[in-house]
Amino acid sequence: MKYDFNYLIDKINEAKFVEAPFQHIYLENFFSDSHFIEVINSKEIAILPSENDEALFLELKDAGYKIIHHPGCIIDKEKYIKWHKGEKKVKHHSACEGFGIALRLHSPQTQIMKKLIEFLRSSDFNNCLAEKFGHNLNDCDIDGGIQKYLDGYEISPHPDLRRKAVTYMVNINPKKESESMNHHTHYLKFKSQYRYVQAFWEENELIDRCWVPWNWCETKFIQSRNNSIVLFRPNNNTMHAVKASYNHLNTQRTQLYGNLWFKENNVEGTFDWEDFDLQLSNKKNKNIRDKIPDTVRNFLKMARSKILKTDEKVGGKSFYDFYE
Repeated sequence: MKYDFNYLIDKINEAKFVEAPFQHIYLENFFSDSHFIEVINSKEIAILPSENDEALFLELKDAGYKIIHHPGCIIDKEKYIKWHKGEKKVKHHSACEGFGIALRLHSPQTQIMKKLIEFLRSSDFNNCLAEKFGHNLNDCDIDGGIQKYLDGYEISPHPDLRRKAVTYMVNINPKKESESMNHHTHYLKFKSQYRYVQAFWEENELIDRCWVPWNWCETKFIQSRNNSIVLFRPNNNTMHAVKASYNHLNTQRTQLYGNLWFKENNVEGTFDWEDFDLQLSNKKNKNIRDKIPDTVRNFLKMARSKILKTDEKVGGKSFYDFYE
């Protein structure tokens, strides 16, 4: 009974939705004080300081972590170490400045971490998530665990893929000073001159959503509080992003991270952010222009009448003029 986490289900069931910057649930003090203190002081979370990246990876391996595929990350440890030392250039997503490495706890050693992972994978917890956001768990696959993200980890603003049904993130950082570090999740909205991208996604449900540059959005909230959780159902405006720049040798960004994924995927294709950059006169964004519905054209005409066109110019034209 010591590690009964069912009270977390009750907290989620009772939580009210916050509507800005998009509909989500935000709760502080998610875990009880006693559980949280034991979690962040466990040997799996409170990794000892390391002298260098090589030593850190050994510490993480001993604690039960494995490198995983994750957006904004690579899986080649040696390549990452060389890049992190500035010795090697590595190609990364064009909307980002870098990348990191993500590791998931695969072999918990302490009793509380074993029980916590068991709880995160349970049908009771995941059925709570599905029902809270109007889904049937039978239609979803479960994915989640305890993860650490190293310096450089970056995902530029994005609303998540259409196949993702629910996502949640709980900060379980081992050091109190983590709240002031630069590695937390940003929750954003499109700047007015880029809202046509969201409108495009709304009118083209078979086209998947993509990452966009940071300067296309503005941050409205940063989830920096330890022992806080954010949960939401991805849609066309659930913009969020991370850009980690911190010393991971002393402590690491650590989260409970999980998703429900729809088993069926009806998406037929996607466009990259470059396709939406109307300042580029190329064949790629012509594909976008050909697919623009009337509602988006009307939006752009309305936006042009409200926003100064001088902010975004291409050969004497504003981007609003491209859809005339």
